[in-house]
Amino acid sequence: MRITWFGHSAFRLEIGDKIVLMDPFLSSNPSFKGDVAAVTEGTTHILLTHGHGDHVGDTVDIAQRTGAKVVADADLCNWLKGKGLTKLDPMNTGGTTDQGGFAVTMVQAFHSSGTAEGGVSQYLGDPHGLIVSVPDGHTIYHMGDTGIFGDMELINELYEPTIGFVPIGDRFTMGGKIAAYACREFFDFDMVIPCHYGSFPIIDQTADAFLNGMDGLETTRVIVAKPGEPIDV
Repeated sequence: MRITWFGHSAFRLEIGDKIVLMDPFLSSNPSFKGDVAAVTEGTTHILLTHGHGDHVGDTVDIAQRTGAKVVADADLCNWLKGKGLTKLDPMNTGGTTDQGGFAVTMVQAFHSSGTAEGGVSQYLGDPHGLIVSVPDGHTIYHMGDTGIFGDMELINELYEPTIGFVPIGDRFTMGGKIAAYACREFFDFDMVIPCHYGSFPIIDQTADAFLNGMDGLETTRVIVAKPGEPIDV
């Protein structure tokens, strides 16, 4: 499996013959300097944690261009249907779907999910974390945007994630110190990739606080990824 982080919370997973985008916020992402069409060519699936614009991102354009299936909260799928998408796979908290080559489970996240159109806020379902179970034995937990919560320990017990995509930017999610505490106390990750930082001036610009909090935890490999550089696992 190959993982590529594009900055903020956007990831690309290459799982066998599947190309999976998670929260593909690309064209307006200050951390992403690549070619959107090039990095999204051949996309088979788009997985969304929630409905904020910095996570839905380029979903509509990518799905229309590639024919990718969009897996998202049921209410968010209804909104995307109104934007012209038809290849939608709605889910909700606690559910699991077989995507043919990998499975997706939605778990809770402590955040919000919505957009504003014409000055009016629109509810786009609940925010989620996503568990992606891969046949090679890896299980990814993309936490989405979330604060810390005690049932993270239950998520670890039930799904045994080996790789964590962990938001650390503070203000809208956990900050680095708290995110490190969550990883140390609730999870048994083999590898962690911090995300949701460094993209906008209003959130933390570096992973330093997270790295300091993870210092000495020899059981978990922390990768401070560079946007666009693939990681083979």
